[in-house]
Amino acid sequence: MALIDWSKITLTDPPQMPREVLRELKKGIDGTFREFSRGYGEAIENFFHPLLMFLKWFQDLLIETPWPLILVILGALSWWGSRSWKMVVGTVVAFLFIGWLDMWEDTMATLAIVSVATLLCIAIGIPIGILMARSDRVQAMILPVLDIMQTIPSFVYLIPVVMLLGIGKVPGLLAVMIYAIPPIVRLTNLGIRLVDKEVLEAADAFGSSYWQKLFQVQIPLALPNIFAGVNQTIMMALSMVVIAAMIGVPGLGVPVLRAVSNQYLALGVMNGLAIVAIAIIFDRVSQAFGKRLQKHREGEHGA
Repeated sequence: MALIDWSKITLTDPPQMPREVLRELKKGIDGTFREFSRGYGEAIENFFHPLLMFLKWFQDLLIETPWPLILVILGALSWWGSRSWKMVVGTVVAFLFIGWLDMWEDTMATLAIVSVATLLCIAIGIPIGILMARSDRVQAMILPVLDIMQTIPSFVYLIPVVMLLGIGKVPGLLAVMIYAIPPIVRLTNLGIRLVDKEVLEAADAFGSSYWQKLFQVQIPLALPNIFAGVNQTIMMALSMVVIAAMIGVPGLGVPVLRAVSNQYLALGVMNGLAIVAIAIIFDRVSQAFGKRLQKHREGEHGA
């Protein structure tokens, strides 16, 4: 192995690993991952095949459902979350405008990928957050992983995902989940840890088991924080729409990429504004729902 010649190093040249060693290290990492993808790539694809089928089915369902029914469902969900007629009217008008500008199918495809990604993030992230709240050691191990997931450039983790699963919906879904899951994990952990200790002591005094305390005391009291995590997860999933389009995910990100590569200003602006409109609707509705939960819990606590 070549040694560093310290006599040739100046203050402007930091110590560097010998080029031959660095080259061999990179080759070793690349070769190991290629062998792993060749050996287990097919098994991993088979494992995610049911998810691919569900995603295709859900996307086709949204696209083939008559648009008036979609508007009714979206309006009902908006009312259920916000209890505001202004929000309902805004939601319906926004989606009517999206359809009028011939972006309906791309919007439904985006809603499909964001909805599935958010549901999976909730299903995976909340249990991890509960586990972190239960153990300081687990929290110490998972927090650095969450930091990496939030700070590493999204293009970096697209590389191993594409090498393992190729181009398509599932790799894009996984990329969206990697980027979007940290908020729900962090805020679930925070919400459960912020539950008043006196309330937990009262539950212990009544002889509650761990699971009774978790599902009847801690999670209900932590719901506002958990729902804030859901809100952030949805926002981050929507922010990945354009990047996910680079690896074959259909939706509003595809025309945006086409507009960038061909310098189509109108196409890029219209589809970009459609993504913004969806993000605003999701944000306002989920925030209103979270505030209603907070008031409801405070009312119960005061009573």
